[in-house]
Amino acid sequence: MKLRNVLIVVENIERAKKFYHDVFGLETILDNDGNMILTEGLVLQEKKYWKEFLQKETIPENNASELYFEEKDIESFVKKLESLYPDIKYVNRLMTHSWGQKVVRFYDLDGNLIEVGTPM
Repeated sequence: MKLRNVLIVVENIERAKKFYHDVFGLETILDNDGNMILTEGLVLQEKKYWKEFLQKETIPENNASELYFEEKDIESFVKKLESLYPDIKYVNRLMTHSWGQKVVRFYDLDGNLIEVGTPM
C-alpha cells in the first residue's frame, strides 16, 4: 500500500491554487470541478463537496494536522510570504528550536496549518 495524496478542504479552490502556487511553487496536475491535484501530492477540495460527502462541517484552525515543507533559505521564504500575503495569520513567526532547526508556522487562507522548516 502507498499513500498517494493529502487532501485539504478550501473555501475557494482558485484562491487556494494561487496561494499554493505563489508561496510554494506548486503546479496543477489535474483540475476536476472542485477537486484539484497539485504537485507534491497536495489535493484541494472545495468545502461544499467535502460537506456533501461527509455531512459534517469543517473547522478551520483546528490544529489537528499540518502540512510540512522544508526550505534551506527560510529567511528569504518568510520575506516572500510576508510580501505576497502580509495579512497571513501566524502560529509562530520564524524561530529556532533547541536542536537548531528554524521553523515558521502559519495558516493558509482557509485555516489549514502549515509549517516550514529548515532541513534536518
